Amino acid sequence: MEESLVRPRSLTREAAALRAGVPTLAVHVDRLVARIEQVDPLIHAFVSEPGRPDRLHAEARALAARYPDRAAAPPLYGVAVGVKDIVHVDGLPTHAGSALPPGVLAGPQATVVDRLRAAGALVAGKTVTAEFAASAPGPTRNPHHPGHTPGGSSSGSAAAVAAGLVPLAIGTQTVGSVIRPAAYCGVVGFRPTYGRIPIDGVIPNAPSFDTLGLFTADLAGVALAAPLLCDDWAGRRDLRDPGDPGDPAGPGGFEGRDGPGRTADDGPVVGVPVGRYLERARPEALKAFREQLDRLSARGLTVRRLDLLPDFDELVRQLQVVNRFELAASHADWFTRFGGLYRPETAAGIRHGRTVDPGDREAALQARERFRDRLTEQRRRAGVDLLIAPSATGPAPSGLDSTGDAVMSLPWSYAGLPALSLPAGVTAEGLPLGLQVIGEAWADERLLAQAAVLERVLDGA
Repeated sequence: MEESLVRPRSLTREAAALRAGVPTLAVHVDRLVARIEQVDPLIHAFVSEPGRPDRLHAEARALAARYPDRAAAPPLYGVAVGVKDIVHVDGLPTHAGSALPPGVLAGPQATVVDRLRAAGALVAGKTVTAEFAASAPGPTRNPHHPGHTPGGSSSGSAAAVAAGLVPLAIGTQTVGSVIRPAAYCGVVGFRPTYGRIPIDGVIPNAPSFDTLGLFTADLAGVALAAPLLCDDWAGRRDLRDPGDPGDPAGPGGFEGRDGPGRTADDGPVVGVPVGRYLERARPEALKAFREQLDRLSARGLTVRRLDLLPDFDELVRQLQVVNRFELAASHADWFTRFGGLYRPETAAGIRHGRTVDPGDREAALQARERFRDRLTEQRRRAGVDLLIAPSATGPAPSGLDSTGDAVMSLPWSYAGLPALSLPAGVTAEGLPLGLQVIGEAWADERLLAQAAVLERVLDGA
């Protein structure tokens, strides 16, 4: 393990320090650029950008001039953010990990970037993505073990946070592209409810699933950033005072190990979706997951086994029908004009998508609505607040020719549910593992608050 490459930074501490003027923005930018220049040649998290230091210093001077009274500065004042290179940022080209001409891919700045900049953030640069956020990986390496994948498609964003290049990064998830790389890189990844952050200004993969998400070192960082980026966040305050995400209260073991005399203060009831779904995880991940369940139960949390996904293989098929069809539709014009510039993996997915019958896609989307309703009813009948599962099938695979398997995120992405990946230990080889926590649709605030209980247990607090 390369210790020098793994140095995640606390978003909350850094934001507070910058608003207090320690360090100054000029010194902060110097340190930021120095860290990127020192580390990024080893992990390739950022898209190359000539003139990055001059651009960042100019933006920092403009930001400082806009807020001469730091007491009035917004909550992300001066915070450096990495933005996945399918998200349009004014002044920076969008390559989307592809060989297509950037001018062809250009578009208006994304709303999520508008919100970041309104909150005072500095865009440190574009982070590497798998080609068009699909399956052809970019050059990014895992900071924990550079011979292993960082996951994908939000490869660069996860690696940049793990390596301490930035304390906050933006990614997207169609199936598992936030949760999996967060787990592989040992950071927190948050995928909000589908549609909670506007997706305009983002090159589409499959618009029925595409969701913007974010990476931070810990859950407190997500709690700071999410209210600034998500629509209609409950209790959202002025940008200068993002407030508290709420108290991690809520009612609510594994195989019926309910603790006696529990109260609402005991923490959330967590459900484990057993069966064919959980069997997709590898033995190493399952062993760690069972240990995590034992720790939660030992701390008095109620953990219940639920047979939620008896039709899991059919859910996989339905998502793939929609995903392939919409990938082909999103690239219909570009692929016709520039098909020879696409990488083989992406081209194969598009060609497959062209063979999907529109009626099959519509049927799969209707099935999704029934699945959402069924899942909601099952969870509520069981009295479950959160679902938990491994974030990935195992630790990051060796090699850079794949970004890993997204299947552990698939049902929740299909349903559009909010999810988190929390760091949950490491393997004997030092590769991180993650615990996936899934909430109810449009209850993202409650998910963050209740997941804080799980984070404390995992941290041994």
